[in-house]
Amino acid sequence: MGIFDKIKNAIWGADEAAPAAKPAEPLKPAAPVSASAAPAGNPTPIPSATSAAAPSSSTPVDITPILDAAVKKSGQKLDWRKSIVDLMKALDLDSSLTARKELAAELHYTGDTNDSATMNVWLHKALMKKLAENGGKVPADLAD
Repeated sequence: MGIFDKIKNAIWGADEAAPAAKPAEPLKPAAPVSASAAPAGNPTPIPSATSAAAPSSSTPVDITPILDAAVKKSGQKLDWRKSIVDLMKALDLDSSLTARKELAAELHYTGDTNDSATMNVWLHKALMKKLAENGGKVPADLAD
């Protein structure tokens, strides 16, 4: 699992796992209804999984209250709105330079990774954009 996925999973939390669990439950009643259709039941779960994922994808996850709560829970003075390091710390993720360089590679950063200040600013903006592209509701002032 990449750094972006860890960030996304930390923000989405159980909400991301819930849609995966829900399709399995309807599949069980569907299989007994038509025992001879069990092989056809395999194609049936695919549309069910797609339709279950669609509502969560179409309903954006508001990252602000989630990250604000994570900061409060951390007990530290963190500014996730401006700092990629603070955002990662709030989510209790590795915020080391190595982890940030890995995230930079995932997000296709082309600048000098040894210039950590410039990279960090870019990472924060790129992360906000990527979260928005993946169903996150990003504050307007961060979504440029």
